[in-house]
Amino acid sequence: MTHLFVRTAAAVSLLAFGVAMTAGPASAQDKNLVGAWTIVSITYEQNGKTTEPYGANVRGTQVFGADGRFAVVVTRADLPKVASNNRETATAEEAVKIVHGSIGYFGSYTTNAADNSVTVQIEGATFPNWVGTSQKRTYTISGDEMHLINPTASGGGSAKVVLKRATAKAM
Repeated sequence: MTHLFVRTAAAVSLLAFGVAMTAGPASAQDKNLVGAWTIVSITYEQNGKTTEPYGANVRGTQVFGADGRFAVVVTRADLPKVASNNRETATAEEAVKIVHGSIGYFGSYTTNAADNSVTVQIEGATFPNWVGTSQKRTYTISGDEMHLINPTASGGGSAKVVLKRATAKAM
């Protein structure tokens, strides 16, 4: 009888451990948001003025994993090349243009279906003021297009981001 109890207890423990190890993220993610997105445009609105801080030909991507992780990289198409070919020795002018024309950040995220929002917990960023912050954005998805509103843009005001679902490209 003792052996039966031990075997049963061991089996239940292993089953419980296996279920715990295969469980997904604590909160469900919006499956429509999950995937890679290509940034089409970014406009800032502040004090009644609209600008395109990354230019008309912005380059960038946002990736939302089913595991609750995300990453964003945005650059201007016209970023200057560093003349020395060494980012550590960029001139002051090159460095300013690169800092003003790019941003990257990553961390974890959760979604809320009730208000079509995504909240990002930023763990690392090229704009250090965002590190350790939690920011809420609203979004709508129609087909392969997403409109995302960030009320806390790194340049002040709010940002409207238009994205298209990324497609595989041949190498």
